[in-house]
Parts: sequence; structure tokens; C-alpha cells
Amino acid sequence: KPQGYVSGQFGKNHLGDKDEFLPSNHGFDEFFGNLYHLNAEEEPETYFYPKDPAFHKRFAPRGVIHSYADGKIEDTGPLTRKRMETADEEFMGAALKFIDKAHKDDKPFFVWFNTTRMHVWTRLAPKWQGSSGYGLYADGMMEHDYHVGLLLDKLEDLGIDDNTIVVYSTDNGSQTNTYPDGGSEPFRGEKGSTWEGGFRVPALIRWPGVVEEGTVINDIFSHQDWLPTFLAAAGEPKIADKLKKGHRAGDLTYKVHLDGFDQTDLLSGRGPGKRQNIYYFDDNANFNAIRWNDWKIHFGFQMEGWGGPREALTFPRVVNLRTDPYETSIDSALYTRFFADQMWLFVPTQQEVGKWLATFREFPPRQATASFTIDRVMQQMQQMMQMKAMGAARQAKQ
Repeated sequence: KPQGYVSGQFGKNHLGDKDEFLPSNHGFDEFFGNLYHLNAEEEPETYFYPKDPAFHKRFAPRGVIHSYADGKIEDTGPLTRKRMETADEEFMGAALKFIDKAHKDDKPFFVWFNTTRMHVWTRLAPKWQGSSGYGLYADGMMEHDYHVGLLLDKLEDLGIDDNTIVVYSTDNGSQTNTYPDGGSEPFRGEKGSTWEGGFRVPALIRWPGVVEEGTVINDIFSHQDWLPTFLAAAGEPKIADKLKKGHRAGDLTYKVHLDGFDQTDLLSGRGPGKRQNIYYFDDNANFNAIRWNDWKIHFGFQMEGWGGPREALTFPRVVNLRTDPYETSIDSALYTRFFADQMWLFVPTQQEVGKWLATFREFPPRQATASFTIDRVMQQMQQMMQMKAMGAARQAKQ
């Protein structure tokens, strides 16, 4: 925003449903979208959901929110099963309107468009049902493809397609445990796991004058790299270094550790990628694996999918992702020999992990992860009770 950009986020935002978590309270000028997975949004319509209005008022999901940076927040009503059929059309319409206004006002813009496709459960309008001939998931992708095309057409119609960066990607691998609604993929694992099937996703970029058409990049790249890359393009280079020292943006000052790199040189072909590592955490914040260059070292994993038990390994498992991207070598009868030959990896990777852990001294975690495991829930409840007791003791002293 200090560079003069207006920003809008449209579609699914799954970062908390309190007002304090809305994108419009974190730098975006406008937000219009939903706050949950679709299956959570349709819970009030399921058979056993309590009909008591008091229960609904206390526990039901919020509706589709339209909010602005000036503090205005409008609940436009629940995202029902019927509304899910056309929700992305609503969000798309708002995004296109935002782009039109920014162009009319001669303002550079940043639009983050997050469709509800493809999240479970899929509710399709009649015109998309059977459109692909390959089932429900593919039908939903037909609709999704159409909406992406509308965005690209808008940029072309306004004559700004040659001066706009467009990135298409997703935030996790397929949710294969809900197939056929959840899709499929060739990589091992699924969403929620720390196998490649949980983390590895496609990414497409169109950046006229910087990224040559037909470019294929196989270097390590993280979504955390997009922010410093975008900001460098907007005229704010080296943002990660500035944030560590304390950086003022608008009315706020931030002092945080950003695990991202400006990857402009890699994208443009001017130089190599700047990222050597990926750290793999599961939903319960367990550090399960590290990737260092072509090598991935597993410290723990879930063999039975997202909802299965986590196995902490006595000895790590080593995979070369360049030669075995599907992580099947672990099951080889001769894997022990392969593992023994790669034990040299533990020295350099230990050093990388040590450097990374050292950053937590100055920048400790600011928020604990949510958890579905009973031991973590009990631990969090005990911590809350201790905090309440400490607060009561302070009040008593006063």
C-alpha cells in the first residue's frame, strides 16, 4: 500500500472467523468471501444439526462477509448449499468490479481471488453438471477454468494484460480421502500430510517482459517467496531484511522473520533460485521433514493418511526427490543399503536446521497451531486455565 496499490481479496479466506482476522483488518482495502471449508458452511443443513436457535446463534458459521478497511462489515447471509452453486460467480463479480474501479482511478492493484472450487463438498449449478464427461470433480474444474478465463479476459479488455503479473496456484495437495469429490494426484500422501502429495502443488505465472513464455522451472519454490518477489516488482526490494530490523509500512511497524526470498532472478532466467530448503510441518505443528536441495529427510510421517497416527522415526528416511519424486524408494527391499550410503547428509542438514532454529530466539512463534489430537487440546486447556488463574491472582493483589 505504501507503493500506491489498492488491494482486494475475494473468495475463501480460512484464517479465522473473528473480525480481527478479516483481510480488511490486515491491509486489504476490500474483502468479499467466505470463512470456512464448504462442508462446515453446510452443517446447519445436515440432518442431525441441532435446530435450537440459541445453539445456531452461538455455534453456526458466519455468513459471507463483505468488509472494508474503514471498518464497515456486512454479513450478506449464509453460504447455503444452493448459494454454493453460484458463490464463485458472486466473488468473481466483486473482483472484476474492483479491477474496473482501480483502472478507472488509475491505481495499481493487487487482487487475491480464492475460489471455493475445488473444496468439498462440491455443489454445482445445473449448467455445469456433466459438462466434462469425467465426473463431479472434473465438472467443477470446468467451471473453475471458466472463471479464471474471465479474469484474464478482463485484463485484456482493459488493455493492461501486458503490465500485470498473474499467478495461479493452490495451497495444498489433493484431499484424496474424499475421492471422487476430493480429486487425485500421482504423489504420495494427501492434503494434511508431509509427503509430497500434501505439499507439492502446481504454479503458473504470466509476467510479460520478465518470464519468457514456455519457461519450466524445477527449482525449489515456496508460496512464502511470492510476497518478497511481488514487493520487489512493486518497488520495495529486500523486504525480508527490512522486516527483521523493523519496517514501517503505512501506519504500522512490523518486526518479523519472513521465510521468503525474492525469486525474480530465477523467474527471469537471470540467475539461480535462492531457496535451498523446505521445512515440512503437519497440522499439529510437528516438524516431520526437511528438504535440502534434491534431498528430503523424513523424521516422522503418517502412513495412513491425514487422519492416521503419526509415527516418529528412530532413524530418519532419506529420499532423493529428483530421482524419486513419488517417494516410493522407502518401500524398496534394498532401501537400507541406499540409506546407509546417504548418512553423510545428516551433517549439512543438521547445520541448516540449526541455523533455522536459531531464528526462533529473536522471533519465537506468535501463535500456537490448532489441534485435533486430545493430548494437544488438553495441553492448551491447561495453559488457558493457568493464564486465567494468573490473571485472577493479579486482580486479587490489586
